[in-house]
Amino acid sequence: MDVFCGIDWAEGHHDVAIIDNTGKQLAKCRIDDDLDGYQLLLDLLAEHGDSAETPIPIAIETSRGLLVATLRTGTRQVFAVNPMAASRYRDRHGVSRKKSDPGDALVLANIIRTDMHMHRPLPADSDLAQAIGVLARAHQDAIWNRQQLANQLRSLLREYYPAAIEAWRDKAGALTRPDARKVLGAAPTPTQAAELPAWKLRLMLTNAGRKRGITEDAERLHTLFRQPAGRQPAAVEEAMGLQAKALLTQLNAACKAVDELAKAVERTFRTHPDAPIMLSFPGVGPGVGARLLAEIGDDRTQFATAGGLKAYAGAAPITRASGKRKYVGRRFVKNNRLNHAGYLWAFATLSHSPGANAHYRRRREAGDWHAQALRHLFNRMLGQLHHCLQNRVTFDASIAFPPPTAAG
Repeated sequence: MDVFCGIDWAEGHHDVAIIDNTGKQLAKCRIDDDLDGYQLLLDLLAEHGDSAETPIPIAIETSRGLLVATLRTGTRQVFAVNPMAASRYRDRHGVSRKKSDPGDALVLANIIRTDMHMHRPLPADSDLAQAIGVLARAHQDAIWNRQQLANQLRSLLREYYPAAIEAWRDKAGALTRPDARKVLGAAPTPTQAAELPAWKLRLMLTNAGRKRGITEDAERLHTLFRQPAGRQPAAVEEAMGLQAKALLTQLNAACKAVDELAKAVERTFRTHPDAPIMLSFPGVGPGVGARLLAEIGDDRTQFATAGGLKAYAGAAPITRASGKRKYVGRRFVKNNRLNHAGYLWAFATLSHSPGANAHYRRRREAGDWHAQALRHLFNRMLGQLHHCLQNRVTFDASIAFPPPTAAG
């Protein structure tokens, strides 16, 4: 007898439903989100035939957490069902729109009973790949948080200290640069900045790690900070300076987190067996490579074809056809992190691979706008990456982008 399990998870407790292949409910319970609750769930599964040889498949609306980690031990298949999909399935069980946690657990169990073939189980990634995934996503989140804080600081400076924005407007990193943060920390108001001597500016630039152009940049800042400009009232300017220092404290911590996570990501990524293959691709460094591996994983059965991987990444187009109407366009439902990493990869590839650059130019000449051309390039590179990972070979530019005569 086939048995299926659905779990409606919450922060403090989880509702469990176990059914047979006819949809009859065999058991239901509510467990706490602790070790005793997890053990109660495993014992309940074992009572209904769960074993290493015949594990019971489980549907749940999340792919993370200690409960999922406990369930993924061994060969058990765990299906992370999209909450929107589960909501649509609920309408198949009644039109009254009623909802309860035990009922949702029963719906999830029935989803894999009837449509297991339509859902993808969580991949059997190695512990190292999962660790890289945690670090790569944390690094990406830290970068987004750093930029958000930099935007808040820029918005504040624009109200009372526009010279600080102008000082690093054309510099890579702008306000997140170490020298910018060093100077703003010493002079968070235009009055304080105007009093900074050139020698002190040179010292701050040096202490921030600058190696070249220190004297010229110090003189430029010295002149800029002394130029006449509109000012807020003294008391208001001082208050805004205190606010800027508070934001700067957060920005310094965010920048430090980004740097530390970047080192951890590179160190961990380079120990993975797939790293040499990924790093052989043009435009892929440890950062982008780790993000790609984090989302693709190292379970090679997860994506049987390159097309599946392309669809998952949002690189492949989607077709909507009904009657006489047919639309082919980009995907909106995708792995957003993988898609974001793909754009970074495709853009970097333009300056590292003549073949990739030529492909991009052809797409542009055919009428694609920039993002479309990059998506097409990402689509092609992703297919090559899938081939190399499946066959354990490194990137070969002559095969990936053959000359026109050879391609013909």
